[in-house]
Amino acid sequence: MLQTKRILLIVGGGIAAYKVLELIRRLKERGASVRAVMTRSAKEFVTPLTVGALTGEKVHDDLFDLTAEADIGHIRLSREADLVVVAPATADLMAKMAHGLCDDLATNILLATDKPVLVCPAMNPRMWAHPATRRNAETLRRDGVRFLGPNVGAMAERGESGPGRLAEPMEILAAIEAHFARLDDPLSAPLAGPLSGKTALVTSGPTHEPIDPVRYIANRSSGKQGHAIAAALARLGANVTLVSGPVTIPDPAGVTVVRVETAREMLAASLAALPADIAVMAAAVADWRTADAADAKMKKDGSGRPPALALTENPDILATIGHHPDLRPTLVVGFAAETGNVAGYARDKLARKGADLICANDVSPEHGVFGGDANTLHLVGPDSMETWPTLSKVEVAERLAGVIAARLGE
Repeated sequence: MLQTKRILLIVGGGIAAYKVLELIRRLKERGASVRAVMTRSAKEFVTPLTVGALTGEKVHDDLFDLTAEADIGHIRLSREADLVVVAPATADLMAKMAHGLCDDLATNILLATDKPVLVCPAMNPRMWAHPATRRNAETLRRDGVRFLGPNVGAMAERGESGPGRLAEPMEILAAIEAHFARLDDPLSAPLAGPLSGKTALVTSGPTHEPIDPVRYIANRSSGKQGHAIAAALARLGANVTLVSGPVTIPDPAGVTVVRVETAREMLAASLAALPADIAVMAAAVADWRTADAADAKMKKDGSGRPPALALTENPDILATIGHHPDLRPTLVVGFAAETGNVAGYARDKLARKGADLICANDVSPEHGVFGGDANTLHLVGPDSMETWPTLSKVEVAERLAGVIAARLGE
């Protein structure tokens, strides 16, 4: 898929820069041509010699290189690529991109390019959550820049954790391949559609709440419905961030994916994706977690009695988004997976969670919804309820995306 494709990789100055070495190797394995541009601070983390050895090309880092600039090198570099990838994209680099500042080779290229740009942020969680960074990210999204990540997890700073990790090299590779797949298959591309210019947050899959390093509390959600909804919104033109719990299904094309494990990580990643016009909270979030997960594997003590697990309630992600005082999306859609009195529970949930619509379904084992490919949905609003026929999850997603587009159009 990447044979003959030309990737221009702009390496920002962050500790995560070491990950681009693996990315370059994987791109070259698949036949891509890779040129690298390094910022001055990037060279403090990885050397141009190493990057150049892997790309097989000269590494560019000097705006005032007389040889390269004799033929306006920064313009040539910006136009000869098929895709520009910025990894890691630091808060500083994103700020310069958002405001059109260009004081080095990398930012001159980014201002001069007429090619698609994929940004992979990496920074401290507090920097990512800062209002200035959120504004800059939103500006770039509205300018057509695509985002991948940041992921949630432990940071380089001791004891720090949250959204801010650079996406893994194979995740970035998958996003690059998905970009070119959309070009090769126009039916999957987010062309000008009813949701063009809109941003969407979708949550999907289960959460895993650790009991000890090898055991966890979870549920049977496969993520098929949430992933299908993310793909359907993207096909209507929305810029979609998919926050996914642990699943085994592929990432949908044309969507920025943030992977998480626990409910608290999912909440942090969802808040980091705001502001958004649309929120579809399709994840099956565990209601409870252990109050204190064990640091080591829990062993039998020979008494025949199981250990007591003290549980505590997880944050309510849908209610947090639905009642957010500042960043509530224009349209909030929740899911209610029930095993009885589906419509009644859905109406109650609609009011409590601050949602505009609730998609309710019966997940009793005999219906085969968890892990299956079909769904029977009840779409519940404040003054309405529609019962849809049993459809494939892809068809449910397409139909729900159409409802969302119509609602926003009103």
